[in-house]
Amino acid sequence: MSEKVSAQQVMELRKRTSVGMSKCKDALVEAGGDMEEAIHILRKKGMASAVKKGVRETNEGVVGYAENAQGAYLVEVNVETDFVIQNDRFKEFMKNISDEALAAQPSSIEEFLKQKYSKNQSLTIDEYRAEIVHTLGENIQIKRILDFKKGSDRSLGIYSHMGGKIVTAVVLQGASDQEKLAREVAMHVAAEAPDFLKPEDIPEDVKAKEEEIARSQLKNKPPEIMDKIIQGKMRAFFEQSCLIRQKYVKEPSMNVADFVASEGKKAGKELTVVEFVRWQIGE
Repeated sequence: MSEKVSAQQVMELRKRTSVGMSKCKDALVEAGGDMEEAIHILRKKGMASAVKKGVRETNEGVVGYAENAQGAYLVEVNVETDFVIQNDRFKEFMKNISDEALAAQPSSIEEFLKQKYSKNQSLTIDEYRAEIVHTLGENIQIKRILDFKKGSDRSLGIYSHMGGKIVTAVVLQGASDQEKLAREVAMHVAAEAPDFLKPEDIPEDVKAKEEEIARSQLKNKPPEIMDKIIQGKMRAFFEQSCLIRQKYVKEPSMNVADFVASEGKKAGKELTVVEFVRWQIGE
């Protein structure tokens, strides 16, 4: 192996792109060991199309949530083994800290860990966590929290998949009584894993890189034909990566934006998707 490229890097690139080992090694050498640049090189050469986001060791854990009429909080907790998740004491801990986040509405994980635990004011949330660690004999970490605000014209839908291994949330603008529809879209998010809400949200450098890849795959084409092909490839990229452009899983003849608008029309509302999140354990 090159001094800059390890066998482990080659294996990871192989897993992420399904391209042969020798081609992966060549791309990594050309990229000076930079994994993302190696992927870029392979895609420019037309060797890699669907690229996995990453190959990581999966942390065990669960995403919990709590909600009321004003809003909701997601809370991710990581553990050492999947076994502890089934423990009743751990389940109680998850419910308690989710409720604590919703009640206190902390603005950051650091603030949350320092706040007092309402059921035992002598403990902070982090000290309560440490107490559970001592009881269960396994390291437990509160990794991240996220809040969602509800309102008179907003509907929030939350979907938990695989026992909390994946949790998604979707906010619809235009009505406050469309939680069921928002949850259906959240189920779509769990399955299709969009990266962005809409094309306008994609950073310009990401768009430029996609266009560069598309252009590098076209040779000896007249400029006007090349431009049309590239436009088509960019539309396909948007349909793959942007939630509102994706084909709705339960009704593939419509994209998500059109499906939501259609369901809103049936209810006499103008509905749009304005926010989503997808949390998966191990990210």
